[in-house]
Amino acid sequence: MPGLESLLTERLSAAFAAVAGEPVDPTVRRSQRADFQANGALALAKRLGRNPREVAGEIVAAAEAGGLRELVADVEIAGPGFLNLTLSDAALGELAASLVGDERLGVAPSDEPDVVVVDYSAPNAAKEMHVGHLRSTIIGDAIVRLLEWRGHTVIRQNHIGEWGTPFGMLIEHLLDVGEAEAAQERTMGDLNAFYKAARRKFDADEAFQERSRARVVLLQSGDEDTLRLWELLVEQSKTYFLSVYERLDVRLDEGDFAGESMYNDQLAATAEELAERGLLREDDGAQCVFPEGFRNRDGDPLPMIVIKSDGGFGYDTTDLAALRYRTHDLKATRLLYVVGAPQQTHFAMLFEIGREAGWLNDSVRAEHVSFGSVLGTDGKMLRTRAGASIRLIELLDEAVARAAAEVATRNPDLPADEAAAVAEAVGIGAVKYADLSTDRNKDYVFDYDRMLSFDGNTAPYLQYAHTRIQSIFRRAEVAPEACTGPIVVAEPAERELAIELLSLADLLADVERDLELHRLCTYLYGVATAFTSFYEHCPVLRAEDESVRASRLALCALTARTLALGLSLVGIKVPSRM
Repeated sequence: MPGLESLLTERLSAAFAAVAGEPVDPTVRRSQRADFQANGALALAKRLGRNPREVAGEIVAAAEAGGLRELVADVEIAGPGFLNLTLSDAALGELAASLVGDERLGVAPSDEPDVVVVDYSAPNAAKEMHVGHLRSTIIGDAIVRLLEWRGHTVIRQNHIGEWGTPFGMLIEHLLDVGEAEAAQERTMGDLNAFYKAARRKFDADEAFQERSRARVVLLQSGDEDTLRLWELLVEQSKTYFLSVYERLDVRLDEGDFAGESMYNDQLAATAEELAERGLLREDDGAQCVFPEGFRNRDGDPLPMIVIKSDGGFGYDTTDLAALRYRTHDLKATRLLYVVGAPQQTHFAMLFEIGREAGWLNDSVRAEHVSFGSVLGTDGKMLRTRAGASIRLIELLDEAVARAAAEVATRNPDLPADEAAAVAEAVGIGAVKYADLSTDRNKDYVFDYDRMLSFDGNTAPYLQYAHTRIQSIFRRAEVAPEACTGPIVVAEPAERELAIELLSLADLLADVERDLELHRLCTYLYGVATAFTSFYEHCPVLRAEDESVRASRLALCALTARTLALGLSLVGIKVPSRM
């Protein structure tokens, strides 16, 4: 079932077209003056050279003749032709009741499903994940969940950094330490210490530098023993990454790793195809592509190096090969790169080359899903007091520990195992929601006190709203799925809650298109606050008669399902008690 905005647009479009003689967007939006407002009459009147209020009056007459009154109780022409629309209580009740028995809450799968490749997380092998990996991992997971639920075929790609010159250094250090001892060190979880020790040795020892460079040559040439040692380092890193993903409850798994090395045998073919299409030009000994429209500060064309002057390939070539593979082999129709905003120019150039090469077109599109930085409460990049990046697992541990203390205070009678599970859901959920509820293109402040608050636009507030509804059903001694209505909308708080619940389909369609996940969070917060007002003003279990009680229980059940679905789409669990 379409959302309310879509239903109103559908009813009004025919009326606007009848007056205009051609299709016109009614421009329907939520309004503080009424339930909704249609603003399209003013622009239409200017185009027709007529009085906007007269045009608006003709539109209303045509819409009412077309059945608008089945949905709208009152239409007011305001100002220069704005249409203020107040929905019918009966229509709201019927529409809300129709969602109760719908397992998808009125949100149909996409009628034009894509094959979507989502490139996200992408940590570096032999290093620990830190706070810098948080946003890509969380945002990417929420996008995957939403698009999968909407019926798209989603291919997750974790483009980990596990190739190149650092691995010569790491392999030589592994040989110096000994495989068994090195494995024990890394198993204990301190990948950074192993990497830093190798780096210190590389910086201080020229002989070690030479050995490391020679080892890179062996690695790239496919030396069997070197590849075995490289695989050992990479596999142990993957095991660690998977443990972090499990803790974060994100859907990345073993089959989603698609690291840099995966494209080694495709680099030459990628360069050859670019040459065949006439895109490669020599520049200072290197073979480059100069995508249209990109220039440096001096106004000169900006290149992307495909073959370096020494004949080797770099990271840019790997990204081009990945783009080619994802369009040719994976048959993707939508490619999403969830990478920080500083890489904006790189991806703009990459996508332009993809278009010039014929890999991207109107049917196959690529998008850079950019995001800002995570800041500390001092407004600077979030780091330890010593200035180092904060290990991601330590950040999550702290959030869960703080959540556990809050849960123990609020509900000391919870059994220990349930309290631990609730603390995990609240702590991890708080971290995720603080990120996702912010416009992803902006920086945000990582503040434990704010994100773990049970008041305001936070995950704990939404989770608590859900548990409050569950407690209503426990007291009523009835299962939520048994509460099917009918729904009668009479009180203002019932109207507001019903309107919020009936807006889900339109909201998700917008988020699916624009990937602005903070809009989904804002919507869920609106649902929770509307329910709070409903709960305070409309008695449920103490309702005046049985029919009102049944109606309000059905609204409660619908609200709980909406909150649970919305939170699941951003990867947040909803406990039944808190």
